[in-house]
Amino acid sequence: MKKLLFFLLLSGIGLAGVAQKYAVIDTRYILDKMPDYKEAQKQLDDIAAGWQKDIDGKQAELDRMYKDYDAEQVMLSEELKKKREDQLFNKEKELRDLQRKRFGFEGDLFKKRQELVKPIQDKVYNAIQKISVARGYDFVLDKSEGITIIFADPKLDKSEDVLKELGVKN
Repeated sequence: MKKLLFFLLLSGIGLAGVAQKYAVIDTRYILDKMPDYKEAQKQLDDIAAGWQKDIDGKQAELDRMYKDYDAEQVMLSEELKKKREDQLFNKEKELRDLQRKRFGFEGDLFKKRQELVKPIQDKVYNAIQKISVARGYDFVLDKSEGITIIFADPKLDKSEDVLKELGVKN
C-alpha cells in the first residue's frame, strides 16, 4: 500500500510538471549513530530482560505445579482436585496478566520506550524539519522501514480540496 501511494505521489508530481525538492533519509541509521539512543535502547533491553526473567521464573513455577498436579491427581478427592485446578487457573491468569502488563499493547515496556526513546525521536524529527525548511525541501522520505513521508510542506496538502470535491463540510 505504501509503495502504491509513493508511486502515485511521484506520478502526480511528474504529471503536474512541478519541480519539487525532496530528500531521502534513513532514521534507523541516524538513531543507531546517536549515543543517547543506544543508551536508551540498552536500558530498555536490560529492563525487558529483567521482566522476562521474572516471567520465566513464574512460568517454571506454574509448570512445576501442573506436573505435581498430574502426578497427584489420581490420589486427590474431587474437592482437592477442584481446589488445585482453581489454584492452577489463578496462577496461569496471574502470569498472563503480568505478561500483558509488562509487554502488552501500551504495557510497561511501551510506556518506558515512550519515556526513553520518544524524546530522542522528537529531537531527530525536529532536526529533519529544521533542515527541510532551511533547504526548501517540499517533502522528506524515510527509507528505514519502507517509504514513509516524515515531512511535507503544508502547502502540498490537498486534503481540503478532496473534502470539498466530496462535498464534506469542515
